Amino acid sequence: MVGGGWIIGASNMPGAWYGSLNKPWFTPPGWLFPIAWTVLYIMIAVAGWRTYERVVSGAVMQVWWGQLVLNFAWSPVFFTAHLMWPAFAIIASMFVLIVTFIVMQWRADRIAALLFVPYACWVAFASVLNLSVNVLN
Repeated sequence: MVGGGWIIGASNMPGAWYGSLNKPWFTPPGWLFPIAWTVLYIMIAVAGWRTYERVVSGAVMQVWWGQLVLNFAWSPVFFTAHLMWPAFAIIASMFVLIVTFIVMQWRADRIAALLFVPYACWVAFASVLNLSVNVLN
């Protein structure tokens, strides 16, 4: 999980294109992103493992896999293909699946649900950042 995230991130770096874009005042420094995503990927993996141990297949695992697919799709779409609006659609959909996972797990596995709360907060922030960059450019 963390390795997959690192591979996606390393093969889809922001680069000169992103550096040339107008960004909002609240854009975090670049060094923060790999740290935040490493911690989040560990939490996502633990939540997924806890869920898989209880429910090998089913709707909640489909939601978990769905958010992961969207998570891994965002960087190539935004940073490599430079498709900012489709990337926003991806991250907004990912946020919906993250919140859906939290709701679905809240009673069944509160720990798995709580592990997704920082992820939801970060993706909500990243969605606003994505939208702001889109509007400014």
